[in-house]
Amino acid sequence: MSLEEVRQRKRSKMKRRFLFRTTVLAILLVAVIYALVTNLTKDKQVYGVGDEAPDFQLQQINERNELETIRLSEFQGKGVMLNFWATYCKPCEDEMPFMESLYPEYKDDIEIIAVNLDDNELVIHRFLDKYDLTFPVVHDKMSEVMEEYNIGPIPSTFFIDENGVIVEYVKGALTLETLENHFQQIVPKS
Repeated sequence: MSLEEVRQRKRSKMKRRFLFRTTVLAILLVAVIYALVTNLTKDKQVYGVGDEAPDFQLQQINERNELETIRLSEFQGKGVMLNFWATYCKPCEDEMPFMESLYPEYKDDIEIIAVNLDDNELVIHRFLDKYDLTFPVVHDKMSEVMEEYNIGPIPSTFFIDENGVIVEYVKGALTLETLENHFQQIVPKS
């Protein structure tokens, strides 16, 4: 075998290797682009007034209540205030005392479910101890419920009637007066 044949074989081998690598890279690039496009264009259901609130189940993290897990559908027949919040959110912190002050008065007709979005349960427990909250607080560790309800800014609150239908959706903090007005909208009629 001559030196020229060896060089020719080597060039041929390098061309095949280059072609193979380019093909593999092109296929990977197409797969990544496809994944990005399908995820970005995937229809996200946005729930609003008049829609049935999607059911969920989350672990409760405050010890004051007897239920260990909370399922939204268990509260059919009662109005529900579904509040998304975090301990680092100052407006969330400001509205918690209002929620706690109204809870004893309305708890037979309306359930407050506070969905916490923090990563660390220790900070949540400290917050609960600080404000002595008695209504159910659940932890959305994997952000599944937050994504299901398409929550953007917090606090965000859904007011749900006794039939499981969303009556009002509020982005931002609530005052005692607005909270009480929304409660009047979801108190069961019977």
